[in-house]
Amino acid sequence: MAGFFPLFFKQYWATTLDSSESTFMLGSANAFASLVVVVLAPLLGAIADKGGARKRFLIYFAMMGIVMTGCLYLVASGGWGLALVLYVLAVIGFSGGNIFYDALLVEVSDESSVDQISVLGFAFGYLGGGILFAVNVLMTINPEWFGLADTAAAVRASFLMVAGWWALFTLPVLLFVTEPVVHTSMGLRDSIRAGFGELRQTLSRLKLLKQAWIFLLAYWLYIDGVDTIVRMAVDYGLSLGFDSNGLIVALLITQFVGFPAAIIFGSLAERWGAREGIYLAIGVYLAIILWAYQMSQVWEFYMLAIAIGLVQGGIQALSRSYYTRLIPKNKPAEFFGFYNMLGKFAAVFGPLLMGGVSLATGSPRLAILSVAILFVAGALLLKCVDEEAGRADALRLEG
Repeated sequence: MAGFFPLFFKQYWATTLDSSESTFMLGSANAFASLVVVVLAPLLGAIADKGGARKRFLIYFAMMGIVMTGCLYLVASGGWGLALVLYVLAVIGFSGGNIFYDALLVEVSDESSVDQISVLGFAFGYLGGGILFAVNVLMTINPEWFGLADTAAAVRASFLMVAGWWALFTLPVLLFVTEPVVHTSMGLRDSIRAGFGELRQTLSRLKLLKQAWIFLLAYWLYIDGVDTIVRMAVDYGLSLGFDSNGLIVALLITQFVGFPAAIIFGSLAERWGAREGIYLAIGVYLAIILWAYQMSQVWEFYMLAIAIGLVQGGIQALSRSYYTRLIPKNKPAEFFGFYNMLGKFAAVFGPLLMGGVSLATGSPRLAILSVAILFVAGALLLKCVDEEAGRADALRLEG
């Protein structure tokens, strides 16, 4: 969805639109999907915690994403409107499901294992995504090897394969992951009403979790930098005149490097601590930005892809596990609703910062350099988090 959909949208579904119109439509669809998740995330988490339904909500959202992704196979050339609707619903399914997936972390780990298990989740995510993406890229380069008529048929078949892959690897959660049983006779309407009440209480609780608030602000800043680099890297490479096929290969490199690198980050966190691991990743990102500012050869883009792969999964995984230490263990979904809400907000400010600097200066190099502000500000705020005080506050609210 991240690698193929934007290109295929322009070249197959939106051929009746000019380039600026298709860019606007795709950007608006992404913004709308993010906004929906921002609005729904805290409420969904509160409802799920109230009814002990984190796993059930995860399955609901996963199924929505799976079905909508698979349906893209059926959209004919020129059908950009339907393609965008399915894409938005698929993104909401994926993003909504992640709220409850993250919240289940407290059920499958304890204080001593939470960093390692969080890291393994991201590591295998990179591995699984990389394997399937590699096969799909090969399909588009040599469609005849797979009995497909052309590249367009290969891309459409890829959406079906993604849906099947997603469904297959949702089964382990469905079959083997458990959560505490909450005995309730509430129906859906009562659960929603109770969820609104729980959401109001969560906002009140967050006022008492000062350290969690500081961390969330720090996370919002530095993860905004991470997301901006992920979303804008291909655009930056194109603006420097690099070939689009080479940029796709760089994305694939990031996926495979991310698998072992995330596991290594878990080991580093066990030795140094999760926060120190986050600092290390931020330092690497700052070095990446400085290198990107002056690079001129495509091989440098490949090296940057490797460097990003080394830290991307680590900073995501350690941020998630560090957050679990600052929130009550009996209300994880509602607090991860806010965590994921900020993650979605992080998809907005950074690209706007880059675009504004580029527009004002006419220099894509200065635009990428401006992202360093987000990492520096995030690191400074993270330094203000008192982990011991945060744990004490969370324990008081659990009681």
